[in-house]
Amino acid sequence: MSTIEIEKAADEQRLNVLGVADWPIWEKDVSEFPWHYDEKEVCYLLEGEVEVTPEGGETVRFARGDLVTFPAGMSCRWTILAPVRKHYRFG
Repeated sequence: MSTIEIEKAADEQRLNVLGVADWPIWEKDVSEFPWHYDEKEVCYLLEGEVEVTPEGGETVRFARGDLVTFPAGMSCRWTILAPVRKHYRFG
């Protein structure tokens, strides 16, 4: 299984090429919950700070300005440290 990929402080040109501004927005307060990815997700954090721990893997941390890709088939635990507002795209 592949790992979580994080592009720290993704630049505006990269975001424009991906069309991030047209993706839906998801928001969530400080919390912790399990999650499973049936398909790949790419997200861009507008606000917040998160730790994600894949089953059997190492915890990764990302925050505002990061572009993050989660692989299909991954089960993990999300820990939201600061309220999140993100653009996201599945598939």
